[in-house]
Amino acid sequence: MRLAITIVQLICGIAIILVVLLQSGKKAGLSGAIAGGVDTFLSKNKSRSADARLARMTKWVAAAFIVLTIVLSII
Repeated sequence: MRLAITIVQLICGIAIILVVLLQSGKKAGLSGAIAGGVDTFLSKNKSRSADARLARMTKWVAAAFIVLTIVLSII
């Protein structure tokens, strides 16, 4: 039982690393700092973008990782 939970926790840890690395930065370098937040058509649909999906996935995988860590510490 403990071994299975440890393996799932390891997979969650690797998934967190990959999902965070796949996300793009909030500002696009120096051009983002100078131009500021330009309101474009693409920025209006942020909840449907790939970055939004990756952000939600990060939250869910991180929550699973935390729960698994607590379960392993109790066992």
